[in-house]
Amino acid sequence: MKIIASNFKTNHTRKSTQAFCKALEGFLEKRNFPHKIAVFPPATALLEDSFKTFQIGAQNAYFTNNGSFTGEIGLEQLREFNIQTLLIGHSERRGILGESQTMCTEKFAFFKQQNFEIFYCIGESLEIKKQGLQSTLDFLDSQLQGMDLNYPKLILAYEPIWAIGTGVSASLEEITTIHTHLKQKLDKIPLLYGGSVKPSNVKEILEINGVDGVLIGSASWEISSFLEILNHVP
Repeated sequence: MKIIASNFKTNHTRKSTQAFCKALEGFLEKRNFPHKIAVFPPATALLEDSFKTFQIGAQNAYFTNNGSFTGEIGLEQLREFNIQTLLIGHSERRGILGESQTMCTEKFAFFKQQNFEIFYCIGESLEIKKQGLQSTLDFLDSQLQGMDLNYPKLILAYEPIWAIGTGVSASLEEITTIHTHLKQKLDKIPLLYGGSVKPSNVKEILEINGVDGVLIGSASWEISSFLEILNHVP
């Protein structure tokens, strides 16, 4: 079984998310799709996690039940939608919004205690990539610090920052090298690849040994493109 996840980022409204999810549910029910699907809408477009064939997850949440954290959502808000799936550590939250490794570990620890399924993202910048393979591997290892790699509801997503939203995916050789290294640490933890995944390359990426699924951005925002991706899942 593969894991196919769509990260809407700051795209879609509640209305368009409802239409997307209705079409996705119809497709999956007709196909009896054997793989795990997760959809991560923006906070204002969250829907109740009550679909039969896929999960609704949150792109972000603060490590609190509720409180004085302007602009954030906490456990209380997620529970209203019966959501038990969360993205943590996406490079855009780290790089653009300044989330530190310490904040990532605090989020992880809090939502682990709440028994959430956690999609945890790691990935290197182009600057680090240019320093060579060992620098890349050391950096990725540093992003695993503070994470309980024995947590049974952890899913790791490797997303090289230089491949996100650029249209340039890592080469099959690069993905194989990184996933082989990470699998030595992760043992049975599912390991996804993300970074310019699209209908034209998803099949060959998923056929790489050690790739247990994909986390998809822009190519999954239109339902037609996402369904085309699903049609290419081996």
